[in-house]
Amino acid sequence: MTARTDASPASNRLSNEAMHPLRTLDPDGPQDDLTWLDEAIGDARVVAIGENAHYNHESYLLRHRLMRYLVERHGFGAYAMESGFVEGRLTDDWVRGGRGQPGHVMANGITSLMGLWTEMRDHLEWMRGHNLTAARPVGFYGIDLSGSNVSVLPGLDTAIAYLAQADPDFEVDPSIRETAAAFAAPSAFSLAQAVAAYGQLAPARRDALTAGLAELTGRMEGRSLHYRGRTTAGAYERALRALRLAVVIDANARAMARGDRDSLFANRDAAIADTVEWILRREDRIILAAHNGHVQRWPALWPGMTSAAAMGMHLADRIGEDYLAIGITNGTGQTLSTGADFYTGRLFTDLQPPRPGSLDALMAASSDGPFATDLRRLSPADTAAVRASSQQRLGTLYSDVRPLDAYDVIIHLPHVTAAQPDDEALANSPHDVREAFSQWKSP
Repeated sequence: MTARTDASPASNRLSNEAMHPLRTLDPDGPQDDLTWLDEAIGDARVVAIGENAHYNHESYLLRHRLMRYLVERHGFGAYAMESGFVEGRLTDDWVRGGRGQPGHVMANGITSLMGLWTEMRDHLEWMRGHNLTAARPVGFYGIDLSGSNVSVLPGLDTAIAYLAQADPDFEVDPSIRETAAAFAAPSAFSLAQAVAAYGQLAPARRDALTAGLAELTGRMEGRSLHYRGRTTAGAYERALRALRLAVVIDANARAMARGDRDSLFANRDAAIADTVEWILRREDRIILAAHNGHVQRWPALWPGMTSAAAMGMHLADRIGEDYLAIGITNGTGQTLSTGADFYTGRLFTDLQPPRPGSLDALMAASSDGPFATDLRRLSPADTAAVRASSQQRLGTLYSDVRPLDAYDVIIHLPHVTAAQPDDEALANSPHDVREAFSQWKSP
């Protein structure tokens, strides 16, 4: 790492004392440059590692590297990712030694296109290899809404399958699933079609779906002792969590139909926080991988929307100092495209140098290499420099933030690039995913 030594004012960059250089992002590299993490994490039970945008090569490497350190040095036993809760069961089974091909697991056990990259394959294969020899395995969990956040079916089908065992004499109204299937989306690329299909449903069918999900939830909650006795507590709790997430997806579909975009983020992040708490009842310490906009202890302020409580705010409120948030800033390179052309194969766009006055600009001005900064252990001058940064970049967008309130640690990646698509995972993906990726990869 090369610290900046230009003649710009000191307030425009951090001091050398504030920076912990990262000599490599290679997960196989030596770990002695990560010892600063020992003091930073302390006894935290949840260490959240953010990202500026999805699908960047360097972000995957960083998370993989930090995960290994936290598992091997600090005994973390769970890797929880911004991916569907229901689908994550497939991935967890595989990393614990289950059968199946990794490409199938990556395409079907991780949602929102998060699993379609060779960097994620390396991550999962390390977990599987570790679990084959380790005395204490590390599990995989999805924390997000299933069906790439838009389909009720995964959660509903999980509940229906469970009820067939726990309450075989009870018949779920088949019209509930028929309505859910009418707007199911095969992947994140079909979001627009799913929204349109829901909009075409008669109001009576929408209401019947909402009522049906509520009745199923009430039935499962009211008969919890009976059902646990017939199956297991674990099977019951997983099925109920899946159903509750399906209820949130249905609520978001209703919100979209009436043009209420503000509720989408609020509902989703509260549900994600609930799932993390669900995992905490089963695991001592969790590594949590999600976007900066979710992990921050600061309201999400997306352009054109009112502020909403991020997942990190919920967790900080519920578990206090047991929650530690690591935010990620980027300099230049390529980042996820947020335009409509993303859905036709333009997955990435050029990343311009960060806006002056932003947290990303401060970090970029401080060093040419990757480094970490513990925001809770800064000198007064460095604290003032961070406090003067009033915005952060999320992909290509900017959002107001108070970094000292939002994060505990910041890691800066000076240059980011697109992750490498995994051919086997793509081959196991729905047609709309293969089509979009083929357009991106074509000359």
